[in-house]
Order: sequence, then structure tokens, then C-alpha cells
Amino acid sequence: MKSKINGKNGEKLLFKLLRLRIGQQIINERYKKGDFKPPIHLAFGHEAVALAVSEAMTANDQLILSHRNIHYNLARSSSLKKEIDEYLLSPDGLGGGQLGSMNLACAEHGVPYTSSILGNNLPVSAGFALAQNQKKQDGVLFVVTGDGAMEEGSFYESIVFMKTFKLPVVIVVEDNGWSLATRIPERRSNIDVAGMATALGATSCSVAGNDIHACVELFAVAREEARKTVGPVVVTTSVTTFGYWTMVNDDHPKGKFINYHAGPAKTISIDDGPIIEKNDEDPLYRLECEIGTTHFAGVSERVRTALEEELS
Repeated sequence: MKSKINGKNGEKLLFKLLRLRIGQQIINERYKKGDFKPPIHLAFGHEAVALAVSEAMTANDQLILSHRNIHYNLARSSSLKKEIDEYLLSPDGLGGGQLGSMNLACAEHGVPYTSSILGNNLPVSAGFALAQNQKKQDGVLFVVTGDGAMEEGSFYESIVFMKTFKLPVVIVVEDNGWSLATRIPERRSNIDVAGMATALGATSCSVAGNDIHACVELFAVAREEARKTVGPVVVTTSVTTFGYWTMVNDDHPKGKFINYHAGPAKTISIDDGPIIEKNDEDPLYRLECEIGTTHFAGVSERVRTALEEELS
């Protein structure tokens, strides 16, 4: 069977996906050295979702982000240097050195607002979409949130508002199964997103965040669904956030497995290559298996060289 990543468009997709992973790895190496003052939430393992959302967006669409936004800003921006400059709080940064990491936005690239407050960006997105609607602007609004925000009242209230005013919005829920250092099942019951969305009159669908092909196809469909039905579409994406570590303290003398949340990912090194985990949870490993190690390594080397030249 012919690989879906072959061909001109497929090659561009692979290049862009590797750019998100290696760009983050370059940032992580500097983060480990203590170069950055603002706290940064890396998104190793989330790259396919961010790229698919960016690919689905048109010139009239807008994207509202949350505290873990590094992958989306890299996908929307053509400059790794500007993102690094922002983390250095330089005037040359993507946000002029004023926004740091958790509130990083750039209207020029279709990202007018980002919030570091859990659930805050959902009602703000409803307002943005309502303004677009009143101005009769032809565009869809994408808003990214996480599994934790589903516990906030603003999540449900925003969906009701969007449905009431028939606003074309795609809500992207990145579900990595963790709340800081606690697994979701350890602290709350399961939330039936599809059932909840149906009850509120919204459309719901899901996609595996480690499959770039499925993500690209689904978000293109979700955008059209939001535009045609004129109402919110809730897309749940299951992702794995790489950067695991072991916490050892009095309560856990033998150590407790912890998922990465924020700060430098100390267990990840750019010299080990762009693939972090040799299993299907890593979207890049899936692609390597699909196209072959030689081809993958060749594109990876080109991406890293291009990024290093940009920063030199």
C-alpha cells in the first residue's frame, strides 16, 4: 500500500510535523540551561493535533489558545527564533516580549488571544465568534482547551451560548489523561463528552492525536461541520505528553511515575533524535514506520539544519 505521506503534500506535512518536534527540542535544551524566565508548557506528543488544526484553518479563521500553546504558535508562525525571543522577553519576540509563554498570542498569525487561566478562553471564544457573526465575517473560530477545563462551568455555558447564537466554533479538547501529577481516573469520574455535547445540542467527535492523517482529515471535516450547521463542534483528541519522570519523597520512597506538566523536560534530549518513544503513542514513530527510517532520517536532518541556520 502506498504511504499517505509520500508525494509533494505529504512531504510538506512531514517537514512541518518534524519542525514542531525539533523546534520544541531546541527550546527544551535552552530551557534545561535556565535561559528562560517565563514558565513553559512543552507539548511533546501533541504536535499532530496542532498541525492539523493549523492546516484546517483558512485566512478568515481564528485560533484561541490556552496555557499549553507552544506547538500551536510554532505551527502558525514561520519563525522559531521569534518564539524563542519571546521566551527571552525580547522586544523581537512573537509578542514583543510582553506575553511570555502562557499568554502568547499573535493576531498576525490568526491567534488573537491566549489565556493562562483554566477555562477562561472558552467564554472569550464565544465572544469572538459572536463578534465575527455580527460583523458577518466568513470564518470559523477554533478554541483549544484540555480535559481539566471540562470540569469548569464555563465549558458547558460556552457551548450553550455558542449553540444558542449559532456560532461556528470548533472546540479542541486535548486529553492527555493527567491533571498535573495525578491521573484523571484518580481524581474524578469519566466525562462522556459525546453524550454531553448531544445533550447541549452540539456535535461531538474524537480522534487519536498520534495519527497525523486522521487528525488532518477530521479537523477539515469539523471546520466544515461548524460552518454549515452553524454551531459548535467538540473534538476530543487523545494525546500523550512526553517527558515522564519519577518523583521520590517521603510518601513515595520507591518513586512515583509522573507525567510531564511544565518546566524543562529533563529526560528528553535532542541528540537522541526527534522520536521520543519507540511506540505508537508517538506520532513521529508512526510516521517513521510508515515511510521508512532512511527517508524519515533524511527529512529530520534537513529540518534540524534549517532551524539551526535560522537561529545562527
